[in-house]
Amino acid sequence: MKFTLGWLKDHLETEATTEELSTALSAIGLEVDGIEDPAETLGAFTIARVVEAAKHPDADKLQVLQVEVAPGKPTVEVVCGAPNARAGMLAVFAPIGTYVPGLDVTLVKKPVRGVVSNGMMCSAAELELSDDSDGILDVDGTLGDKVGERYIDALGLNDPVFDVALTPNRPDCTGVRGIARDLAAAGLGRLKPARDVGPDVEGDVACPIAIELRFDDAAADACPVFAGRIIEGVKNGPSPEWLQQRLTAIGLRPKNALVDVTNYISYDLGRPLHVYDADKVSGTIHARLGAEGESFVGLDDATYEVDDEMCVIADDSGVLGLGGVMGGLATGSTDATTRVLIESAWFDPIRTAATGRKSGLNTDARYRFERGVDPQSVIPGLDLATCMILDICGGTPSQKTIAGVVPDPDLSIDFDPARVAKLTGLTLPDAHIKRILTDLEFDVVDGEAGTLQVGVPSWRPDVEGSADLVEEVVRIARIDNVPSTPLAALEGVARPTLTQAQKQSRRARRTLAARGLVEAITWSFIPRIEAETFVGDGDIVQLDNPISVDLSTMRPSLLPGLLSAAQRNRNRGFEDAALFELGQAYRGASENDQRIIAAGLRTGTAGHSGSGRHWAGAAPDVTAFDAKADVMAVLASLGLDPDKPQITRDAPAWYHLGQSGTLRLGPKTILAHFGVVNPRTLKALGLDDAPTVAFEIFLDAFPGGKKRATRAMAPMRAGDLMPVRRDFAFVVNHDTAAGDVVKAARGADKTLISDVSIFDVFAGGALAEQGRKSLAVEVTLQPMDETLTDKDIEAVSDKVIAAVKKATGGEIRG
Repeated sequence: MKFTLGWLKDHLETEATTEELSTALSAIGLEVDGIEDPAETLGAFTIARVVEAAKHPDADKLQVLQVEVAPGKPTVEVVCGAPNARAGMLAVFAPIGTYVPGLDVTLVKKPVRGVVSNGMMCSAAELELSDDSDGILDVDGTLGDKVGERYIDALGLNDPVFDVALTPNRPDCTGVRGIARDLAAAGLGRLKPARDVGPDVEGDVACPIAIELRFDDAAADACPVFAGRIIEGVKNGPSPEWLQQRLTAIGLRPKNALVDVTNYISYDLGRPLHVYDADKVSGTIHARLGAEGESFVGLDDATYEVDDEMCVIADDSGVLGLGGVMGGLATGSTDATTRVLIESAWFDPIRTAATGRKSGLNTDARYRFERGVDPQSVIPGLDLATCMILDICGGTPSQKTIAGVVPDPDLSIDFDPARVAKLTGLTLPDAHIKRILTDLEFDVVDGEAGTLQVGVPSWRPDVEGSADLVEEVVRIARIDNVPSTPLAALEGVARPTLTQAQKQSRRARRTLAARGLVEAITWSFIPRIEAETFVGDGDIVQLDNPISVDLSTMRPSLLPGLLSAAQRNRNRGFEDAALFELGQAYRGASENDQRIIAAGLRTGTAGHSGSGRHWAGAAPDVTAFDAKADVMAVLASLGLDPDKPQITRDAPAWYHLGQSGTLRLGPKTILAHFGVVNPRTLKALGLDDAPTVAFEIFLDAFPGGKKRATRAMAPMRAGDLMPVRRDFAFVVNHDTAAGDVVKAARGADKTLISDVSIFDVFAGGALAEQGRKSLAVEVTLQPMDETLTDKDIEAVSDKVIAAVKKATGGEIRG
């Protein structure tokens, strides 16, 4: 929301400085984004008189001007190419060293086709006052005594412009008067009375164009009231200089008097209006819902499609515009307009916002209507527009015609002033609270037992209850006056508040970071092609209204984002990357399809023990075992014995077959996937085919920790006797998994066997011809109470051999 200081003073009688106003606005919740001071950009430009204009000796389209830049001083020579430059005219001069904002250049003294130009005569476009660049600014000749003065001073353009960032709940401040009201309540001045339009705006004859509402009961709230009035015999054209300056200062381009008046009232009072060329309206003008297949050409010369949820303004020929958003080109006013129909209506905020999103239109009218325009401003806004048009363009008004009924919120709140201190800690006298609400133009009446009956103004749809009134009081009394009170210290140690899932996530994050992986945060939205590559047996979750094509689908896995991040690192010369992310993935639209995953990857030589080249030997490329080690470390940190899960070979298709695995806890519960990323997957995503391993750990699949019956830790059981190690070589079928042999051997005697590991695999010679292989395992026996005898060791060895044979059919190698 932009406005000038002079515009604000139309409503607020104040002596406050620009800085004081800015500070006060931000303090009461109307944050000032910036203040534009014209003196900073246009202060160097002055009024000058062209004394002589002669043809350039070496260019047909250039003139050499002799310019009087200050009374009594010698003229300066300026080369100018403007076709309207002539002797005797007043123009705007920029001396050497001036920065010209429209050209984004600083003037230097240099010859132009052999003649040195000592400055520049400027157009409106070069000063960024308008888009007019056809010639230099032709200043009003009555300002001849202003030669040498700053242009902004002579023309009254030195008015600072405030840019206020409004929150969506403050529709009353989309007009300058609403901002002035807040400042007056905050003690920055006195709010002036609203402008009295007088009785002359009401004509003697009925409006010749009928206005109707054509809605069924279900859509009646789309436009509950539509008022209008015809003015005959207007003389349209440029609006007065003061009005053009106001609009130009806030970034609006003046068009003609009729349109400028509606734009002015929209910013002045927050009341959008629209004007039609009445001679272009066919039959009855009415508000209704659109129909599929209808369209219209907007004021921006673009065509817009209409659907049956949009509120449209139409006549007997079809759609004229979108209610509360934009009018149509066909009935827009021009300099030739002599009969104007003024529209003042109220449109439903929600439907207006939906229409704006569908059409892609962000207009000043939409900005206000979707926040909630004051419904009681329908008739006053119509009368004020009539008054201004009569003053500027002349003409004869008709009587106003109103279709529907003006909505009346009529909300009254029982308010106890003590709630201010109760909810905020700020203690204020009741009289002060009452004065603040009265200054904000709430209707305040004393009630029973010290309470107040507060009537809410129609322009404050955001105030619905007593808590909102407390907010208004504290806002104006300044939030920085609320005392800072520390919370009382609690006795004893606070109980843990983290859930089991939060604890698991924290442990997984710390474990992966400790193993040298760097945490990354990637988008939850990915391109559809990536989702199709990683969806597996789930469903693709497509967004109905994506930000862009590249962010159109919810990620079914965290790996696409991590792979893209690794590729970006590789593009910048970081070949070895170790990344992880902990977040949510989506395998369907239901709540149960949303999973918490800890995923990671390693590329190049980024193994756990280091990466890159070294004098002692280059690090090897990462392998599936690097990813497996990361998974096992997380499992251990979560309290799960890494020996318990079963490793199977059915990892998803985005992993390399034969160099990947799946960890299961039973046949149904999948804890993790790990392995080398399939080169076809990398190619499908357009990534480099570099050594890449990855893992996905499904944290929500882990069993919850069981609560111990006592807080006491179990006694540590550590043997002081030397362990005994025995080697076994089993001949098994070629397709027997080594993990099955280890698992069988470990379960042979859970009391004595503390560890089993594979240390050799042989599949050559005669074994290869038989389709068999030899697996050599080391079994560690840890006695706890007494030293093992040969007989004890032989007994355990027999158990190991029997267990492996039963589980895998393996025989001791002879």
